[in-house]
Amino acid sequence: MSQVHALSDDQVGQELRKMTAFIKQEALEKAREIEIKANEEFSIEKSKLVRQETDAIDAAHAKKLKQAAMSQQITRSTVANKTRLKVLAARQQLLDDIFEAASKRLVDGTKDAAKYKVTLKNLLLEGLYALSESEIQVRAREADYAVVKDAIKDAEEEYKKTTGKTTKVTIDEENALPEGSSGGLAIVGGQGKIEINNTFDERLLLLQSSGLPAVRETLFGKNPNRKFYD
Repeated sequence: MSQVHALSDDQVGQELRKMTAFIKQEALEKAREIEIKANEEFSIEKSKLVRQETDAIDAAHAKKLKQAAMSQQITRSTVANKTRLKVLAARQQLLDDIFEAASKRLVDGTKDAAKYKVTLKNLLLEGLYALSESEIQVRAREADYAVVKDAIKDAEEEYKKTTGKTTKVTIDEENALPEGSSGGLAIVGGQGKIEINNTFDERLLLLQSSGLPAVRETLFGKNPNRKFYD
């Protein structure tokens, strides 16, 4: 039967020191593990926060760039539209000036009596061919009655020669054209119900309307945005 020997005080002290050292070592290793794990978690969380902040900064920067690009595009578009409107306004002003100058020069067409008579004859013939009636009236400025009478005679002769028909043209002296008009005449038929306005002022208005595209093209070139032409 084995005997149990009691430990001496020195032996007990040694055992306690061993146990204390072991516990201390275990605690140190455990603390080290906790520290390592904490550092790893801190690094992971730090990287996550840095990534989130970086993404937020990138997103804000991208948004600012987009806003700046949009603002720049709007500014360019606004400037382009204002420039276009200024160009269009300048072009229209030039066209207005051209037709205004032409309007002031209309009266020059009446200064040479011989040339004016030919012009009146041709204007009258347009009406005679269009109306094709045996009796026609013309309205003119009182100052032009003399040259109009000569033009009527020539027009009647040419009309008869061309169509084989005769027509009688008289001046409607009760309804003379205003003296402020530029010249030309109005041809009245259909028993006063049809009037062909062949005054210089009216012909210029017609030219301003029908000939405007051609004038624009001559002055400014073809419009690259125009797809259809008459």
